[in-house]
Amino acid sequence: MASTVAHADADYGAGCVLYPGNRAATVDSLRFRCAPGQLESIFRDASRGAVPMGVHDGWVTSPPDTKAIAPAFWIGKTFYTGPDGGFLMNRLTPAGVEGIRADVYTAPAIMDGQPTWALDYAPSPLPWVYDEIREVTPGVWFGYSWSRDAGGASQMLSFALA
Repeated sequence: MASTVAHADADYGAGCVLYPGNRAATVDSLRFRCAPGQLESIFRDASRGAVPMGVHDGWVTSPPDTKAIAPAFWIGKTFYTGPDGGFLMNRLTPAGVEGIRADVYTAPAIMDGQPTWALDYAPSPLPWVYDEIREVTPGVWFGYSWSRDAGGASQMLSFALA
């Protein structure tokens, strides 16, 4: 399945650049050069893209305090998916132990109502967690983790996968 992404050498200013031919440079930009408002623009500008498949490294991009401690607890996700979704397991601790399952499917994004890949933790021990990702360049996904409650959803953090 061909990937459909919104960006081609997209420059959001101040070093926040997406590089379609360079996953490492795109991840570096998302982690260290993009401000929260730029990250929101990147998410809004991106299409859903292809569903991730297989093992992907992950990085928290904001907030800074969570970004600093996350590698001790979370290093990415392993996707067991086909073109229409499936499920994932988070890769926990630096050892990459799989745990905390989420269902993967297409849904409207909380932020803008446009299609996104939903990572729904309802069947896990963390049913209030709900992630949304979009493919911002080929092989790089960016998204948000939300906390759901009776009043709606509040943003917990943003992250990148490659």
